[in-house]
Amino acid sequence: MMHALTVFMGFFAIMNPIVNIPIFISLTSGDDEKTKATVAFRSLMLAFLIVALFSLAGKLIFESFGITMSAFRITGGLIVFLIGFHMLQGKQSNVQHPSDEDKQTSREVALSVAVSPLGMPILAGPGTIATAMNFSASGGFSAVIVTIVAFAILCAITYVMFLFGEKLVSYLGTSALNVITRMMGLILGVIGTQMVIEGLHGAFALT
Repeated sequence: MMHALTVFMGFFAIMNPIVNIPIFISLTSGDDEKTKATVAFRSLMLAFLIVALFSLAGKLIFESFGITMSAFRITGGLIVFLIGFHMLQGKQSNVQHPSDEDKQTSREVALSVAVSPLGMPILAGPGTIATAMNFSASGGFSAVIVTIVAFAILCAITYVMFLFGEKLVSYLGTSALNVITRMMGLILGVIGTQMVIEGLHGAFALT
């Protein structure tokens, strides 16, 4: 139970649906309610499929490219830590978020934002993928199931948040969103550091 909660909180911190609400609102501004709901569903479905794929095929990907789990945990940990570090400063990391040019291009077609930049890299960016692969590789098949289910629950929660996003943002206010961002950044920093420690431990154990 504690492991499942840890996985969920790790995903919640890195995907940060509360802070992503203003991004969703800006990307779907001017769209009707049906279009917004479609964009939210498609983007979250895409994010779920990406995370599920990497959770299930992580080991195969490692073997295909000759990647060790230790190397991945160190690299993934550094990516997660970097994202958390930027969030602690109240910034959006370029690792997990698109450039202004990408956002402007994606507005040309209303539903295209569901794929990019919303689905990837905002919801399923490198940090999210690294976190998923790390959690799913921490145990047997049960760890993979826990990882996928935890992310599915988060996607469902995020979908509801996106639909009622404008009300939630007006209720919380900018200051509260900034505080939440920094709290999530601290959690991510710790998760990233732990991943690096585990990677270093595994690397030295193999030598």
